[in-house]
Amino acid sequence: MIFELAGIKFNIHFFYTIENGKPYLLFLHGFTGSSEDWKPIVPFIDKNFSAIGIDIIGHGESDSPEIEDLYTADAIANQLMNIIEHIIKGKVIPVGYSMGGRAALNFANIYPKKIEALILESTTPGIKEEKLREERIKKDEEIIEYIKTHSIEQFIDYWMNMEIFNTQKRFSEERRKQIKASKLRNNPIGLANSLRGFGTGKMPPLFDYLKNVKCKTLLITGELDTKFTNINEEIVGLFPNAEHKAIKNAGHNTHLEANKDFVRTINSFLSSI
Repeated sequence: MIFELAGIKFNIHFFYTIENGKPYLLFLHGFTGSSEDWKPIVPFIDKNFSAIGIDIIGHGESDSPEIEDLYTADAIANQLMNIIEHIIKGKVIPVGYSMGGRAALNFANIYPKKIEALILESTTPGIKEEKLREERIKKDEEIIEYIKTHSIEQFIDYWMNMEIFNTQKRFSEERRKQIKASKLRNNPIGLANSLRGFGTGKMPPLFDYLKNVKCKTLLITGELDTKFTNINEEIVGLFPNAEHKAIKNAGHNTHLEANKDFVRTINSFLSSI
């Protein structure tokens, strides 16, 4: 379904709808991804909850406008809110992976009354230290320049070969081709602007806000992704009502690398809501 907001088209994937008054699961993908990434997972998620996915601005079948201000943390939160208010009406349980998790956490910061619970996979609340934020912005600018000076295929090869995704090299060549083909559908303008407006360095750090997240929160990381596992071990205590689950034999993208354990972990959490 295409939803148009202020002249910008957003792709919304209705996985399934249950008319029982329970909150919707709102699946939010990572950088270079789309709502399609969740299709292998959703059929096995607790069917007591309706489920939709949104292509975040600059990704998938959503528009990739050239106006950079449309990609900021606040802009993305407002876009999600408008979509939710027009389509869902009630509360949501965001399931956000990496960039999508940051979008979910920032949305919960701005619109806490719309949140029933939070599921954050391989997510960070931003970067606390100003010097480190500046270094990350500089690194992202280098990636943006790479996007601008190379083909989309060259960039996706570059991105998939980053160290954080090394655990996915265990996949068969055919599976990696499928992952790449999905990412190639993205627009270079949208990817560049997503980094420029909502890269981790540009995102307002939310560490001091976490104490205000009253809802039940599940933090998921892959044990092989030591960076994000360490981050989540440190921040879980900042939430009033959070738990952290590290999934064995998985890296940064746990729902891709250990889908059965990912589903089991989420369903156990949902059964407690």
